[in-house]
Amino acid sequence: MMIHSLRPRGVLLTLASAVAMAAAAMTGSTASAATLRFGTDPTYPPYEYKLPDGSLAGIDIDIGNALCAAAHVQCVWVEGSFDGLIAGLQSRKFDAINASMAPTAQRRAVMDFSQPLYPADIRLVVARSSHLMPNVASLAGKRIGVLQGSTQTAFVKANWEPHGVIVREYQDQDSIYADLVNGRLDGTVVVGAAARLGFLSKPQGVRFEVAGPRIEDPAILGASSVIGVRKGDSKTLQALDAALATIRQDGTLTRLEQKYFGPDAAGK
Repeated sequence: MMIHSLRPRGVLLTLASAVAMAAAAMTGSTASAATLRFGTDPTYPPYEYKLPDGSLAGIDIDIGNALCAAAHVQCVWVEGSFDGLIAGLQSRKFDAINASMAPTAQRRAVMDFSQPLYPADIRLVVARSSHLMPNVASLAGKRIGVLQGSTQTAFVKANWEPHGVIVREYQDQDSIYADLVNGRLDGTVVVGAAARLGFLSKPQGVRFEVAGPRIEDPAILGASSVIGVRKGDSKTLQALDAALATIRQDGTLTRLEQKYFGPDAAGK
């Protein structure tokens, strides 16, 4: 059953009006003439990645395109490395960051965030034969790869590195997986769905597994993924939140979570 069928019609009209007004305000023109430029790093399946033909895919890409459709604006995607996205946003190379970003306190100091998109699930991935677990007692002296500029990096450097865990930062997750396979790393801290669909389900990931429970640290690891905009850019933020409310109510967001994370993903 579609979610919007349970809502009063007046609510939908109010949301639709809010989306149109916010999109028009965002560009100072009519919504139909507007564009919204998203910065992303397409090296992190299933969140954002490239198909063999070079086109972008992933849940963040689909959510972004759905948001643009709801706001009646044209999506433009600007690619870059994850650790350079905030600088790109601040230098106005794009209007918003859509790249499975967590709303940490450090980022909140320089950015504003949309309402949550979907929950985060941070995990340790290691070789099945290693018997390693996501704690310092198990990982002291081990080499752990993390994505440069990510909340995973902030977590391991603050909580594990002072206790002897060797932290190695990479510009993309695929390079981490490659070094995990060839033995240069003992593990990686990564979003669980990204590991399962981007590595563990592939031939090179057959010897590896998600180890132990979810890694929890509310002070560093955000509880959900959000879209980031420049600090004080209320017009873009208003347009995004209004469009997000629309795709949440009409069931689009739930369908995309189920498409990429499985039928039981929504609400976890």
